[in-house]
Parts: sequence; structure tokens; C-alpha cells
Amino acid sequence: MPNNTLPKLFLNKCLEYGENKIAMHRKDYGIWNKYTWKDSHENVKYFSLGLISLGLKTQEKVIIIGDNDPEWFWAAFAVQSARGTVTGVFPDCTASELEYFAINSDTVFVVAEDQEQTDKVLEIKEKNPAIRKVIYWDPKGMYIYKDDPFIMDFTEVISIGREYEKTHQGLFEKNVADGTPKDIGVLLYTSGTTGSKPKGVMGSQAYLVAAGESWCSVDKWSPDDNYVSYISPAWGTEWIMGISSALREGTTIFFPEKPETVQSDIREVGPEIVFYSARLWEDLNAMIQMKISDSLPLFRYIFNKAIKVGYQFVDAKIGKKPISVLTSLKYKIADWIIFRQLRDRIGLANIKWAYTAGALISPEIVKFFHVIGINFKQTYGLTEALTNTVHRDNEVRPETCGTPIPGNEIKISDSGELLVKPPVPFSGYYKKPKESKEMFNKEGWLKTGDSASIDKDGQLIVYGRLKELISLGEDKMYSPEFMETRLRFSPYIKDAMTIGGHGKHSFVAAIIIIHLENMGKIAEDKNIAYTTFADLSQKALAYELIAREVNHVNSLVPEWSKIQKFMLMPKEFDADEAELTRTKKLRRKYLAEKYGDIIEALFSDTKTMEVKSEIAYKDGRTGFIKNRVQIISV
Repeated sequence: MPNNTLPKLFLNKCLEYGENKIAMHRKDYGIWNKYTWKDSHENVKYFSLGLISLGLKTQEKVIIIGDNDPEWFWAAFAVQSARGTVTGVFPDCTASELEYFAINSDTVFVVAEDQEQTDKVLEIKEKNPAIRKVIYWDPKGMYIYKDDPFIMDFTEVISIGREYEKTHQGLFEKNVADGTPKDIGVLLYTSGTTGSKPKGVMGSQAYLVAAGESWCSVDKWSPDDNYVSYISPAWGTEWIMGISSALREGTTIFFPEKPETVQSDIREVGPEIVFYSARLWEDLNAMIQMKISDSLPLFRYIFNKAIKVGYQFVDAKIGKKPISVLTSLKYKIADWIIFRQLRDRIGLANIKWAYTAGALISPEIVKFFHVIGINFKQTYGLTEALTNTVHRDNEVRPETCGTPIPGNEIKISDSGELLVKPPVPFSGYYKKPKESKEMFNKEGWLKTGDSASIDKDGQLIVYGRLKELISLGEDKMYSPEFMETRLRFSPYIKDAMTIGGHGKHSFVAAIIIIHLENMGKIAEDKNIAYTTFADLSQKALAYELIAREVNHVNSLVPEWSKIQKFMLMPKEFDADEAELTRTKKLRRKYLAEKYGDIIEALFSDTKTMEVKSEIAYKDGRTGFIKNRVQIISV
């Protein structure tokens, strides 16, 4: 059977490996449970037949919502095997967001992880009469719904599928064989960073298969490799990594017990492959920096010496300069004494490839992870065009996103916009033909909306969203995202939003969010008492440390783009308040409107101001907090 759809790829792998190879591990109650390819085959086959028995038809939509688990993947393959379409939704979305996705996608079934996700479906049930059933896979707390015919257990659907097969022999295999590359396999929603409603990106089976084929032509994943599946399949990146690439190569997938245990679970696995979002790498960097600063003086001294050697080695390697025997020897000693233990502590002792995407990341972070011996690679892509570039082994440049993946072409338009030609582009936005057509220019190149350049070696350098570039006068363009990534390199800064060229003022200002854990640790060490995030954020210590970090970032940029004023926000940016997307990108337009009074104050002579922040609680209630904040001139 040709591997031109994911279900065909899946079935071929199941027939190849059967009971002889583990396909997945899932940690539950501290124990790693194993599932062979035969186990996966049976779960997918009978769940698919169960859905068909319940009325699922070709190209109907099924939402899957929950943390990464074998059942998420099995449900996805089952729906696609029935020639249906999977709609991935981030597990932390609100009921109102779920309602939008369900209505917009014409969803007829929802496969939900647990009681929390099921309750969201029940909350929107009346406004979504098209939903026939909600099917859960984690039974904890679900006994209260045992008599509700609208709610079904995942295992119950599998049992229905087993019975259905008795009168429909060979139907699953026929459905898989009948699947075509043009079938829409997945509906992925854009993040909505511009403030508009998210759009459903239609990905065909050809698009999904090409994702893994292109990726594995660069980095040769193998059946002996382990991959930790942590990023949500509601994000297109996981369809490239944990689904298409891992499926193609037979790579074993590990599912952590829960998001809070990922770091410890990864250490137990010791994977060869990981993929974190830029924000997760930033958090990991902050954690490492803080742990080092909190260690014994002797260890800090040895670490700083090792890091100095590491930067000498990596700088020469990146710059393709000769590396002396002495420098190589020093680095090997530093790696043996310090770096290998550090890699083990963060679960990356066996790492072959560590990836990031989704947002710009500070070159300092890329370089830092290479210094400690991690083959860290930045990629570029967008949901509409898959992944287009990636760093090659030993060709990493911290400020770039690598060179095009085979089958991809990139170029820069006259206006400075990055244009791409992937091997298979998306099939359009669901029910939005006009917007779909506008994504392509007359020559068929896909418009990314990103400002970028290509250097002499063919490496892609991305500056940020073209619409977000701001003029500071005299033909000087400023990229907010460029500055924000460098601010987030600090262990004391969780997030930042920079603003430039406001009104008559041609300078840059910043709204900064402190890193609560790391800043709190410093406060405790200095015996500075605090009660809440807001209280800590307004301490003199916080302003002192952040001013130092801002000055450091200013030393790295031209005079005209330096940050001249900043304030510390008394609360974190929150996705539930629509301030961030579910992948932790700033909703810049919304933030500018919501905090317009703060921005006005930053570009005035005001020294202090009262900030009134609305808080959205999980139960739907809202409240307000008031704090007086300082505006600091740098």
C-alpha cells in the first residue's frame, strides 16, 4: 500500500512491527506503560469503526481536546482512517473558545481527555446541536455522567467498533485504502495574533505526509530514537514531529504524565529528540541560570570557567575558525566535569536533535545550549506552509533559522516580505475562499507576512512580523520582537512588550513582566518580604535588577533603538484574558488597546501611575486589581 496518506503509513508500520516493537510509552501514576504497534493498530481500527457505527461520515469534523496521550494520537488516526477530519484544540482553551472552534469547523463529535474538557463541551452543548457525542478517555471523576447518553467512554466506542466489524469485515482496511492525498486530514486554527478570529487551516493528507518526508530528509530519525511528545497537536508543529516524522521512521513516542512533570519525566526517558516552543527554551534557560547563581561559590567559579571555555569553542565552531588543540582539550574537560552533568539534570544527556519554532528566540539562548553540548536547532515555518527551513548539523548560526528543507523554496519580495514555496501548501482556510486566495501572490508564492533576509550562505534571518515593524524616523525600522527575545534571555524577565515610535516620540519603551520564581528567590536571599506577584514586581529590588538587564540589552543594539523607558507590570500576561495566544505569542494589537493608558504614560513625563487590571477567573467571573507603578527612565 503506498504511503501517500497518514492512515496508510500507520497501517504499513503496524504490519511491519506488530508486537515486536514498542510504539508508545505513557506515564501513569509514576509507571511507564508500554503499547506495541499491534496495540495501537487495534485501538485505532476499532475506535474508527466505532465512530462510523455512531454515524461519522467522510470529511466530517471531530475535535480532539486534551493533553498529549496515546488516545489523542489513536483518535486522530481513527478519524482519518474513516476519511474524516481532525480538529485539534489546545487543552487550556476556554469554553467560549471551544464553542467558536466547534461551530466554525462544523464539528459532529468531540473526543475529550477528562471531566474538565467534557464539562466545557456540556457548557456549549445547547449552542452546538450538531455535536452528537462527547467521548472521554480518562475516566477519573466521570462516574457522575454514567447515565448521560451524550457522553461515552473511549473504551466503550472501541467495544462498539469490535461488534461493528462482525458485520462489516474489511471495512477499516477498505477505508484506509480508499483514502486519497487530497482528503483534508486536519483543521488547524491560526493563533489570531492580529486580533482577528482564528482561521481554520485545512491540511490535506498530501500536506501531512510531505511534512515528515521533508523533515526526515534532513535529520535521519530512526526506529531506535525516542521522542517526547509534549507540544499540543493543536499546533501544526506536532503533526510534523510526533505524528508525521515519528510515524514515517517508526520512532518511539513517550507521553509525560502531566505538564507539571515534563522535566522530571524527560530526565527518566533521556530522549534523542525533543521539540520545545521558544518560550519553553527561555524558561529552561532561566531555570538553569537561576540554579547556577544559587549554587555554592566553588561550583559557580568552576561553572563560569567552563562556560568561558565553552563560548570560545562554540564561537570558533560557528565562525568556522580553526580550533586549537588546547581549546578542544579544555572544552572536553569542561564537558566531562560540568556540561554532561547539566545535560543529564535537564533530561538531555542522550540528545541528538533539539528543536524550536513558533517565535523568534534570542541568539544568546541558541548559543548557550550549544555551549553546554546540545545540538540546538532553530526552524522556520507557518501552519499554512509547514516547516520551511532548519539548521543543519554543524551549520548552526544563532541569528538565523537555517537553510531551506528539501522541497522548499524561499525568497524575499521587493517589500522585504518572506515568500515560500513548500512541497505541499495548505488547502485553504475553511469556509474562507477570499482569504485563502490572498495568501498567494500571482506567481504562486505563499506570503508569510514576515520581514526577513537571506544571507550569502542561504541562511534565513527573520526580523518579525512585517506589519509590526515600526519606523523611528530617518528610515530606521524597529522590530519589537527582536528586542523582546533579548529581554527574555534574562532569568528575571518572564515576558516583555516593547513599543516604539508612539506619536511624536521616536524612542522605544517597554512593558516588562518579572519572572516570579527567580525574582522571588533573590528577594528571599536578601530577606525582602513580599506577598503577591504585584507586590514583588514593585519592589526596589525588582526595578534595580530589571534596569540592569535593560541596560545590557541596550548595549547590544544601535543607539536609536535602545529602550529609554520601562515599567514593571503588576500581573502576568494571560492567554485566558486574550493577551497571549495559546502558543504564548503576544496579541500585540489587543494589548496596545487594553493598556493604552500605560503606553500613553510611558511616552509622557509621568513618573508613577495607577494601573487597573481586569482579571478573568476560571469560573468565568472577572475582577480588578489596582496597583501604583513606577515609570523608569534608562
